Amino acid sequence: MANHSATKKDTRQAAKRRDRNKYYGKTTRNAIRDLKAISDKKAYDEKIPEVASMIDKLAKRGIIHKNKAANLKSKLAKKKA
Repeated sequence: MANHSATKKDTRQAAKRRDRNKYYGKTTRNAIRDLKAISDKKAYDEKIPEVASMIDKLAKRGIIHKNKAANLKSKLAKKKA
């Protein structure tokens, strides 16, 4: 463990960010799973923009790569069609 106060603060911030990123990632994965389970086309169409927005936010925050976000959204759109 570091002795400098700035390094201790950085460690605390990193832990906070890690927990937040894990929460956002898990919440989005659950939303994707729930969306894939929907069989009603109308309900799927209503839910897909919300999930796509969550995926875009993950990519913007750097939690997932932008290409992974594009692939996830593409797969969801393909299932819609």
